Formats: sequence, structure tokens, C-alpha cells
Amino acid sequence: MDKDQTIEKWSSMDTITDYLDVSRETVLQWINNRTMPAHKVGRLWKFKISEVDEWIRSGGASEKGNSENE
Repeated sequence: MDKDQTIEKWSSMDTITDYLDVSRETVLQWINNRTMPAHKVGRLWKFKISEVDEWIRSGGASEKGNSENE
């Protein structure tokens, strides 16, 4: 591996909810709707921040029915 390449770490559900400032239920709803990029590792959901950022940039979090009521 090139020394300039870095390996992105997996993020936990808690990290993602804090990062996006949304509830766990909202993230699970996005996953269940098969819109949010998430990976099941055993019983845990894991995320790549870069994938989530790209999903947000492409409008994934703003799809009708996927926003959290505030």
C-alpha cells in the first residue's frame, strides 16, 4: 500500500447518529428503506463516513418520508 493512501475506519451507529445529529430510529429507517449506505457486521451496523457524505450530497437524506420531524 502506498504510504499516502489511508484506510478509512468503520464508524458505529453512535458515531453516525452524532455525526448527522439524528436519532438512531431515523438512521434505522433510512437503512430499512435501503437508501442509506450501511454494512451489517454480525449484529452491528457499520458505516463509512465517505459513503454517508456522498449519500447526503446526492440528496439521500432529503428524500420524501426520510426526514426526521423536529
